[in-house]
Amino acid sequence: MTVQIDLLGPLVVSVDGRPVPLTAARLRAVLVVLALCPGEPVSLARMADAVWGDDPPGNARRALQVYVTRLRNALGRGVIRTGTAGYALAVAPEQVDAVRFARLVEVDARETDPEAERTRLVEALAMWRGDPFDDVRSTWLNEVEATRLADLRLAALERRVELDLNRRRTTGLVAELRALTRRYPLRERFWSQLMTALEHTGQRADALLAYQRLYRLLAREIGIEPSSGVQEVHRRVLGEASRDSSRSASPAPHSLAALITVPSSPFFSSAACPARTPPRARDTNDW
Repeated sequence: MTVQIDLLGPLVVSVDGRPVPLTAARLRAVLVVLALCPGEPVSLARMADAVWGDDPPGNARRALQVYVTRLRNALGRGVIRTGTAGYALAVAPEQVDAVRFARLVEVDARETDPEAERTRLVEALAMWRGDPFDDVRSTWLNEVEATRLADLRLAALERRVELDLNRRRTTGLVAELRALTRRYPLRERFWSQLMTALEHTGQRADALLAYQRLYRLLAREIGIEPSSGVQEVHRRVLGEASRDSSRSASPAPHSLAALITVPSSPFFSSAACPARTPPRARDTNDW
């Protein structure tokens, strides 16, 4: 019997390819917290935090036992094991998309072959169907685990873009990076990569305009200037643009200085198992 649990988007559960509907909100939360640590015990305290947060019922232990029984009936009796340390979901890591995604990203951090690394990253990123735990109601899952996975995804996406830039794979990259800077406007690395992609495609004036937009955005929103890495890209593009201007046989219709002047600003200045350790200790005797 093969159980597949997909968390990177709306929860999807199947047994031997057959969809298994789980409609109860707390039942879904129990399954998700177990799925994040496949094969490893999850304590009752951790499960209670995921299901009820800071307001567990007086009979939380009994309620969790009922949910586990319902999951066993839906997925198979041997899918959830009971031990002294808690409950464990008896599936391989590859059967949970979020865990497989994290492992692929970790492998890429040690990869020495750029093409192999890119292939793994593309495979990992393709697993995402939407926001993690999109239809699971749990403060801990949505605020802690969903954020952790989203940060991993963005780091993997940045790395994949970096590999594409290193190999000058620019087809479609400018459009992708424009969309990413709109969706994540304060993530500076996407802006740096957009400037580089524009430079690689001969759009240096647009690259300088992108820097201006980022500069104004950071000054307005959080009162800082772009990071040293972004400034380094700006200086490189600026140097290339200046050399292009000096080689031009006729003056440009608009002054390049208008594109490269930095606006004045008053602010100018220089994968362990996540479910094993709860954010705070809770004695199960409190139930």
